[in-house]
Amino acid sequence: MKTTRIIKTANIYRYNTPLSALFLLLFSSCIISCNGQKSENEPNTKKTDSKTSLKDIPKQHTEPAKIEYSSPYLQPTIDIPISTFVRRIFQDKKGNLWLGTNGDGVARYNGTSLDYFSINQGFGGVAVRGIIEDNEGNIWFGTENGLTKYDGISFTNFTQKEGLHHNSTWSLFKDSKGIIWIGTLEGINLFDGQSFSTFSLPQGTPDYNRGISSEKIVHSIMEDSKGNMWFGTNAGAYFYDGKSLANLSENDGLCNNAVNDILEDKNGNIWFATHYGGVCFWDGKSFHKVATKERANSTEVWSLFEDSSGQIWFPIESFGVYRYNETSITNFNDSNGLESAAIQSIFEDDQGRIWLGGYLGLFRFNGISFYHVSQNDILKE
Repeated sequence: MKTTRIIKTANIYRYNTPLSALFLLLFSSCIISCNGQKSENEPNTKKTDSKTSLKDIPKQHTEPAKIEYSSPYLQPTIDIPISTFVRRIFQDKKGNLWLGTNGDGVARYNGTSLDYFSINQGFGGVAVRGIIEDNEGNIWFGTENGLTKYDGISFTNFTQKEGLHHNSTWSLFKDSKGIIWIGTLEGINLFDGQSFSTFSLPQGTPDYNRGISSEKIVHSIMEDSKGNMWFGTNAGAYFYDGKSLANLSENDGLCNNAVNDILEDKNGNIWFATHYGGVCFWDGKSFHKVATKERANSTEVWSLFEDSSGQIWFPIESFGVYRYNETSITNFNDSNGLESAAIQSIFEDDQGRIWLGGYLGLFRFNGISFYHVSQNDILKE
């Protein structure tokens, strides 16, 4: 297990322009334009198809965009995205906001600065698929290359060499006993702080339409208020009461067997975000489908979130996000300022602010509409 301590901070440039320098700049620009040269100030970001971003990690790592300016006098503020794709959002007990990306590692906003951690800084991978905090205040990250622990000073990386079933980690959860559950491409590991053990589930059927898949992949892990552990798989949802394992599938009324996320709401209902059949919830006796916009081939839902007022939020691929309460359901999309059609995570911080992450980066909800949050913007929050 290798530990490294390096922190890289995003550089945000702002300059004041002296009047004499401005005249010099205009004169220089005239000469450059006469020579037929063109200066580009656009961020050097890779254009990525939204569905590809959801399914697969980039083949090679790219650092967050940096802007080079031709003039030493005038450097305008450029709205650089946090990342091309923000996949996970989490806030630790100290108030740090962690933004897991799908190619740039993880970014940490501590209220005053935005710090990036990736392979060059000792972080385990570039695609972050899960973030939790343990009872000791360590932050854990599930990546495409194993499990990473951050103790506030350095990173420790865990892979198959340390006992993981597979380095490709897809879900992460800390239960009420402090045990860390890790869902990988080849099944579930438990970590008690000292060693890894195994928890077995029946094998499902790989679904390669979703990109990376296997018979044993576990997409989500959740503990309900009764202490039951829930697992989202390609064969429906499994739940474990400490003694026996049971399955809920389409045969029982589940809206789709490909389960991406599971949530228990304040009333004890269990919600399921599925890959082809939208959203439904189980009241302990029967399933109830939530009416949303549908597509003929699939209705992809990647995550579920309950805010402090008890409203359930979830994104649907190509249809924005939905907010559901017991009396109404509201759809937000590009007409409400939500530029991305591929949101994957929704989170409420300790100040009651709603954040969304997905293709095109990070977004905030102001109570009425959404706006894109760039590197410059988050430093102003």
